[in-house]
Amino acid sequence: MSGFRGSTVTIVMALMLAPVFSLGQSSPGQTGARHEFLKKLVDAAVEQTRHVVRYDSEYVRIPYPGGDVPADTGVCADVVIRAYRAAGVDLQKEVHEDMKRHFSQYPAEEEWGQRHPDASIDHRRVPNLMAFFSRHGEVLSISNQAGDYAPGDLVTWDIAANLPHIGIVVDQKSASGRYLIVHNIGQGPQKEDVLFGWKITGHYRYFGPEQKQDQVQ
Repeated sequence: MSGFRGSTVTIVMALMLAPVFSLGQSSPGQTGARHEFLKKLVDAAVEQTRHVVRYDSEYVRIPYPGGDVPADTGVCADVVIRAYRAAGVDLQKEVHEDMKRHFSQYPAEEEWGQRHPDASIDHRRVPNLMAFFSRHGEVLSISNQAGDYAPGDLVTWDIAANLPHIGIVVDQKSASGRYLIVHNIGQGPQKEDVLFGWKITGHYRYFGPEQKQDQVQ
């Protein structure tokens, strides 16, 4: 019995020291490749916090596909775009192609008076990303329970006067026990305990274009 108790302590200690990464609200088939994808996404988001990035929301014409604004500039959406691109998904292309086919499903005309897609800017606008993730990703519950949010989840907020914001939940926790968020709200990509800092307007998970698109109209 004493040997079993010793083995149990060893196992518990190993689990306590292991890196925290959970798929949270995962479906039965959401393992393997999807788990690895979310890990790559989270690692890419965290990696951005090691670089100096000046917040710059000016319109910049960029190449398509695979285009990006200068690496030392960006906004909140660019954190998400760059993390997905590092994980192998080009949101510039995915959003642009979907907007070409289903422009009326996006808020571009209502919000900005736009009459056609623009591959240089559409994917960099949070309302468009919300529409895209709602159509092609998993729409998850919005709650005030920290346990409902898992690494790799995308969260959007209304931070003030209808000003949208977006960030990525990562696999590190604060002293509060909440997962941290990587986002750029003006000081470049930061890793902070801000999940409940503003009104949450969206909660999504997206694995890329191979994901089943049951919600697409």
